[in-house]
Amino acid sequence: MPSLPPVTNLLAFEAVARRRSFAFAAAELHLTASAISHQVARLEADLGVRLFERSAHGVRLSTAGEQYLERVAGALSAISAATEDLRQGVGNSLYVHSAPSLASLWLMPRLRRFADAHPDISLNLSAAHTHSDFALGQADIDIRYGVPQWGDLVVEPLFEEKIVPLASPVFIREHRLKRIDQLLEVPLIQSNVSVVQWSDWMAAFSDKRAPDHFTLRFDRAQMSLDAATQGLGVALESATNAGLHLADGRLKPVFGMDKAVRVKAHFVVYPARHARRAPVEAFLSWIHGEAARTAHSTPR
Repeated sequence: MPSLPPVTNLLAFEAVARRRSFAFAAAELHLTASAISHQVARLEADLGVRLFERSAHGVRLSTAGEQYLERVAGALSAISAATEDLRQGVGNSLYVHSAPSLASLWLMPRLRRFADAHPDISLNLSAAHTHSDFALGQADIDIRYGVPQWGDLVVEPLFEEKIVPLASPVFIREHRLKRIDQLLEVPLIQSNVSVVQWSDWMAAFSDKRAPDHFTLRFDRAQMSLDAATQGLGVALESATNAGLHLADGRLKPVFGMDKAVRVKAHFVVYPARHARRAPVEAFLSWIHGEAARTAHSTPR
C-alpha cells in the first residue's frame, strides 16, 4: 500500500477546510493555530501542491484542495463512524447513502417499519446529490438518482415513477387550468436535477414548446413540491416523491395521471461483495418490499 500522510495532518486539513479558519480549526482540535499551520504545511509538502490560498481576508481552498477534500472528508468520516461503532459495541451497523429528495420524501416516512423489523441493526443514513465512494468505505448501499452508468456495481431499480405536472387545488381553480397550452400562461417551477424536464413533458403531450425562462428553479424535489404547495406555480415532479402531498390533498395532478412520463430513475447500488453482509441483505429485502408496496399504491 502506498504511504499515507499522517492522520494528524489530514485532520488539520479537514478542520481548516470546513471551518475556513486556522484559529477555529485549532480551537476544535485543542491545538495552537501555529501547530495547525505546520501540520497543513507538512501535508502540502508531502503532496507537492498548495491546498489553501491564503490572503489578508482569510483562507480558502485551492482547486486541488477542493478535489482532495471531496475524497478525504468521506474517508475520515467513515473511519470516525467505524471507530465510534466499535467503542459503543455496535457490530451490526449499516451505512446507507441516498439522493436527498427520496431520503426525505419517501425513505424517512418508512424507516420506522425497518427499525421495528430489525431492531438489532444500527442504521446510519446520509443524503447528498454526490454519489457515495465505495472505494473509501463511505457506505454499504447507495440509493442513486439518474441514468444508471455505474461500472461494475450491482444496480437494482426501485420502482417506475410517474412524472406529472402538480399544483395546489387552489392554484388550479384560480387559473382554471384545463388545457395544456394554459401552462404557458402560468409560472412553471423548474427542477434542475430531474431526469424529465418540462421540454420532455411538452414533447410527449403537446406541440407547444416549453419556456426557456423559469421564475423559480430548485435543485431538490422537496423544494419544488413545497413551492407548488404554496401556490407559486406548477411543478413537474414524481408522483412517488409527492405521495404524501397527493394523499392529503395539498397537491393534485393538473391533467390527471394519464399525462405522466414514466421513468425508472432511482436505483439501489452496491458492490456485489456487500450483499454478503446480513444487514445489507436485510435492508435490500426490506426496501424492495417497500418499493413494491409503493408501486401498488401510487395513483394510476
